[in-house]
Amino acid sequence: MIHPQALVDPKADLADDVQVGAFTIIEAGVRIDAGTWIGPHVVLRGPMHIGRHNRIYQFCSLGEAPQDLKYQGEPTRLVIGDHNTFREYVTVNRGTVGGHGETIIGSHNLVMAYVHIAHDCIIGNHVIFSNAASLAGHVTIDDHAILGGFTLVHQFSHIGAHAFTGMGTALNRDLPPYTLASGNYARAVGINKEGLRRRGFPPEVIRALSTAFRLLIKGHDRERALRELRPLEERYEEVRHFVDFVRNSRRGVVR
Repeated sequence: MIHPQALVDPKADLADDVQVGAFTIIEAGVRIDAGTWIGPHVVLRGPMHIGRHNRIYQFCSLGEAPQDLKYQGEPTRLVIGDHNTFREYVTVNRGTVGGHGETIIGSHNLVMAYVHIAHDCIIGNHVIFSNAASLAGHVTIDDHAILGGFTLVHQFSHIGAHAFTGMGTALNRDLPPYTLASGNYARAVGINKEGLRRRGFPPEVIRALSTAFRLLIKGHDRERALRELRPLEERYEEVRHFVDFVRNSRRGVVR
């Protein structure tokens, strides 16, 4: 299953059915679980663990040292879950000791061509990165978020679940869950209604989230908004999640 022109270090640990294309380089400290396919001209550097049934296309670079001047060769790593797709020219860096030592990517994510995921990022599950989206270090992205093409995300930012960014969005603050944002710098447009409908959210939940967005993001009296939203928080878990995210944001949220 390994092309004769691939270079695989004897200290790499590959499951028996892992497929490796021509001219790919897999270094020591890389572990790859069953069912994963790796195309030609890929570079994988350890320490790194890649889970099951991932697809890694040509010219990807995964597990390279972080682009951080403070990094001095410490043994940090990259951890990748299951059923992810990494398209052409994707770059993902390992973590740093100044962060939590790991860059972590969950499962069932689609990472399109030319995407960059920097050191110490934490990516959830079912996230979509459109072409050339780029994350600075220490970014967290929760489940089911979608980043439009050429989205840029500032370091230490947090993107909530089911959020959506338009093409060319530049985020320098946190993006609350369920929220749609666009522009440079980003502005919050509203609740990601179409995305939530497609994922089966009931109409009453979408209406409640729209009310929370109007009061808490576009309103001018935060304390009053929090008081008015308490009944909706008690009734809908999604509203409680939205409010907690805004309340606990360290960078402040996109408005």
